[in-house]
Amino acid sequence: MAENCTRKLIVEICNANNLMPKDGQGTASAYAIVDFAGQRRRTKTKFRDLNPVWDEKLEFLVHDIGSMASEILEINLYNDKKIGKRSNFLGKIKLAGTVFVSAGAESLVYYSLEKRSVFSQVKGEIGVKIFYVDEEAAPTSAEQKEETAEEKPPEEEKPAEENKEEAPKEEEKPNPPPPESSNPQDAVAASTSETNPAPEEENNQPLANKEEPPTETAKDKAETGKSTELIINNLELRSLSGDHNRMGYDLVDPMPFLYVRVVKAKVANKEPACPLHAKIVIGTHSIKTKTQINRDWDQVFAFDKEGLNSSSLEVSVWTEEGKNEEAPSSLVESCLGTVSFDLQEVPKRVPPDSPLAPQWYCLESESETGNDVMVAVWVGTQADEAFQEAWQSDSGGLIPETRAKVYLSPKLWYLRLTVIQTQDLQLDLASEAKVRSPEIYVKALLGAQLFKTSRTEVGSAWNEDLVFVAAEPFEPFLVVKVEDASNRQSVGDVKIHVSSIDRRTDDKTEVKSRWFNLIGGENKPYAGRIHIRVCLEGGYHVLDEAAHVTSDVRATAKQLTKPPIGLLDVGIRGANNMLPVKTKDGPCGTTDAYVVAKYGPKWIRTRTILDLFNPRWNEQYTWDVYDLCTVLTIGVFDNGRYKGDKDVSIGKVRIRLSTLDTNKVYRNSYTLTVLSPDGVKKMGEIEIAIRFCCSSWLSLIQAYRSPMLPRMHHVSPLGPAQQDILRYTAMRIVTARLARSEPALGQEVVQFMLDSDTHVWSMRRSKANWFRVVGCLSRVASLVRWLDEIRTWVHPPTTVLVHGLLVAAVICSHLVLPTTFMYAFLILALRLRYCRRIPYNVESRLSYVDVVSPDELDEEFDEFLTNKSSDTIRIRYDRLRVLASRIQTLLGDVAVQGERLEALFSWKDPRATGIFLVFCLFVSLLFYLVPLKVLVLGAGFYYIRHPRFRDDMPSLPINFFRRLPSLSDQIM
Repeated sequence: MAENCTRKLIVEICNANNLMPKDGQGTASAYAIVDFAGQRRRTKTKFRDLNPVWDEKLEFLVHDIGSMASEILEINLYNDKKIGKRSNFLGKIKLAGTVFVSAGAESLVYYSLEKRSVFSQVKGEIGVKIFYVDEEAAPTSAEQKEETAEEKPPEEEKPAEENKEEAPKEEEKPNPPPPESSNPQDAVAASTSETNPAPEEENNQPLANKEEPPTETAKDKAETGKSTELIINNLELRSLSGDHNRMGYDLVDPMPFLYVRVVKAKVANKEPACPLHAKIVIGTHSIKTKTQINRDWDQVFAFDKEGLNSSSLEVSVWTEEGKNEEAPSSLVESCLGTVSFDLQEVPKRVPPDSPLAPQWYCLESESETGNDVMVAVWVGTQADEAFQEAWQSDSGGLIPETRAKVYLSPKLWYLRLTVIQTQDLQLDLASEAKVRSPEIYVKALLGAQLFKTSRTEVGSAWNEDLVFVAAEPFEPFLVVKVEDASNRQSVGDVKIHVSSIDRRTDDKTEVKSRWFNLIGGENKPYAGRIHIRVCLEGGYHVLDEAAHVTSDVRATAKQLTKPPIGLLDVGIRGANNMLPVKTKDGPCGTTDAYVVAKYGPKWIRTRTILDLFNPRWNEQYTWDVYDLCTVLTIGVFDNGRYKGDKDVSIGKVRIRLSTLDTNKVYRNSYTLTVLSPDGVKKMGEIEIAIRFCCSSWLSLIQAYRSPMLPRMHHVSPLGPAQQDILRYTAMRIVTARLARSEPALGQEVVQFMLDSDTHVWSMRRSKANWFRVVGCLSRVASLVRWLDEIRTWVHPPTTVLVHGLLVAAVICSHLVLPTTFMYAFLILALRLRYCRRIPYNVESRLSYVDVVSPDELDEEFDEFLTNKSSDTIRIRYDRLRVLASRIQTLLGDVAVQGERLEALFSWKDPRATGIFLVFCLFVSLLFYLVPLKVLVLGAGFYYIRHPRFRDDMPSLPINFFRRLPSLSDQIM
C-alpha cells in the first residue's frame, strides 16, 4: 500500500427497532453517538419514535491502518431530553476492528443492544453498515485542517467521586433536528459541533467529566500510536496468534541446530560465466548448494546438532568447468578453496536476537589465491526464523512434501436459490400434445452440485428453496435449467454470476426477487421467463465437520464475528515407540511420521521426520479461540507422498477445550490407535503439550449462555437430512481445495481428520452407541434397584430410616428442594478432588474395538458399492435382519404402551374406560376431602410396607393397564 494512502471508516447508522421507552410517555427520542480512535460523531435526533430510521453515514479517519484490527468502535444510543435534563441511556454496542470489511462487501447487520451496567434497562437492536475506503490521493492542507478541527482527541475518565463534584450544571437548549443538507458530511460536521448532553444511567448519576488534551494532528497520533507500550488484552489476541517469536516456544523442548548460511563467493581468476557451487562437510554429512553462474546462493542449512559426528565444519567452493548442453558428461569439478570452523567456537543465537551478519572468509587452497566466500555460522533452535526455509537434515532436506506448512480451509457460504414460478414457457408442441397437462421441474447446478425442485404443472408456482455450498473463490456461474418432465428435455436455462449475487447476514434483510429470461439454444434465443430469488447466506455457519467434534461455530459473514475469548497454544513435542508402517531396503520396516492438527479453518502440518521410531518435532502453534465448547483434532500420519504413494493414518487425538483449565499447561502422552480391516493396533504414543489462555472469566461464563450456532440456524433452521447433505458437500469441497495446495494435503488425510465416514453403516458403532445408551440408563436402573431393596426390606435399618425421612419430608415439605440442592452441591464439591486432570481422548473401550469380530471390521471398511462374494453378502444380510428384528420388536413394545394409554381415554374398551371414569371421580373427591400431606404419607407407607403385607402377584394397576387394548391385533 502506498505511503500516501489514507483509509476512512464509514459507519452507516441505518435504524433501530423496539427501543426501551424513556421519556415517560411510552416513546423515546433517540440519537446515536459513535466513538472510534478518539473521534466522535453524532446522528440526528428522531423524536418520539421507538423504531427510528436515520440512514446517516459517519466518516472516521483511520490513523494507523496496521492496528485497525485492534481498535474498538462503540455506538451508544441516548434518549434526548428537554432543557436542563441529561439524556437517558438506551443501549450500546461494541465492535472490534476485525469485523470491518472493505467497500462493496458491507451488508446491513442488526446487533442487540447491550447494558452499560447491571441496573440499565435496555432492549431492542440497532442496524448498521460498516466498511472502510482506501484513498490513494494525499489530502490537501485545507482538508487536513478541517479534519483536525472536526476530530476530538481521546478523553480520559476521572474517578466517580470527582465526577460528582465537578459535573457542570449547564442549561442546554433542546436539540431540534438539524437542517436537511444534500451533503452528508455537512450534516455530520453540524452534529459534531453541537454540545452533546452528557448521558446518565437510570439512577440519575451524572456522567464523568472528561479532560480534553491539546489537539494533535493525524500524523502525530499515528507516530504516537506506533510507540505505544504493548499491552496484552483480548483485543490483541488475534495479532498475537501465530507469532512464535513473541509467544515463545515454551511448550516444547529446544532442539539445537547448527545453521550454516552460504551467501556468495568472490573468485579472482575465473570467468564470470563459470558455474560455481559450495559444499558443506561435517564428518560424514555432506551437502552442496545449487549451482549458480552469478555466484550468489544465499542458502541456509540446518543440521541437527545431536546427530553430528565431528567437531569441525568445512565450507568449500567448487567450479564446474566443461559443463555445457552438448556434452553434459564432460563435467570437471575443481576446488577453489576451503574454510574450516571449529564447532566449539560457533556463537549461539536465541530469538529475538537479530540475525547473525555473514562475513567474508578467505578460501585456503594450495593452487588458488584471492578467493573468498561469505558465510554465517551459528547455533540456534527450531525457533529461529531461518528454520522454516532452511535445508533440514532430519526431514530430508528441501523436499516440499516433508516441510512444515500451515493451510487454511476455504471460506464457505450457503447459497439459497428460491424458485418461485415460470411464465411464457416455449414447450415442444409435439410432446405437449401427447401430455394433457405437461409437468416441469427446475434443476440448478453449482459446480458439481445438482439439486431439483418437485414436479408441477405449467403455470403453477413452486416457492421451493434449493441450498448449495459455495466456496471462495466462487464458481463462475450458477446454472438454472427448466426441464420438461415428460421427455427430460431442457426448455431453457439461465446463467447467473455467483460473484454478483446479493449477500445477507440475517433474515431481516430483504432480498429482492428477479425475472430472468430463459435461453433455449442457438435457434431459440427466448424460451420463457423464470422468477427466482438468490442470495448468499452469511448468517449461517457452514458445517464441514461432525457436529459433536466441531472446532468452529462462527457465522460466515465477517461482520458477525465476535472477538476471540482466548488463545490455544499446542506444542507437538514428539512420539515414542512407533511401529513400522512400511518396508525399506527389503524386510526392514520404517516410519516417516508427521502430525496434522486442525482447529477452526486453520490446519497445521509439522515437518516429516524420516526413518525414526521416536521422532521429536518440538513445534508450537497457536490458534484464536472463539468458542470454548469446541474440539481440537490431532492426527499422526506416515508420509508416502514424497515417494509417490498415499499417506497412511497412524492415529488420532481429540481434545475438547471445555475440559481444560485456564492458563494451565497439560503435558501428556496419548496412545495412538488405528483401526484397520485386520483389527485394532496400537501404533505408539504421541506427546503433546496444550494450554488455553484467557484473561477474562466473564467472557467464558457468557459463552455458556449463548447458543452454539449463529442466530440464522434457529430463526430459519435447515432440516436434519438437508444439513447432512450440505455437510458432506462441504467436506468434499474442503478436501478438494486442500488437495490443490502446494504441497498438497492429501485427500486421505483430510477425510481422516474430518471423519467423513461417520454416516457409513458399522455394526461396531451400533453396538458402541447401544452400550452408551445403556450406560446413561444404568444410573436410573441403580436407583430403581435401590428403591426395590427399600420396598422389600432387604436391609431393615435402611427401610426404617426411609420411613423417618418420608415423615420429615411430608411435615417439612418446604425444606425438600433446598436440602436436595444442598446435597447435590456437597456431592459435586467432594467429587472435585477426584476429577480427571488429564484431557479426555479417544477411548478404544468406548469405541468397542477390542471385541469386534474380523467380519464386522471387514464390513465396516467395505466400499459402498460392495464387491464381496454373494455368500459373504448373504451372511451379512442375515445378521442385519436379526438385528433389525430385535429393533422392530422393541419399537412395537414401546408403541403398545402408548396405544394402551390412548385407549384408556378413547372408550375403545368401554368397560375399562368406565372403571377408570369411576376411579377418577373417587380420587377427585378423595383429594378434595383429605389433605395432600396425608395422602402422600399414606401412599409412601403403602409402597414400602413390609413383605408380610405384600402379595407376590402383580399389583392391581399393572393388571388393569396390561388388559387395555392396542393396535397390534390390527397389523398384518
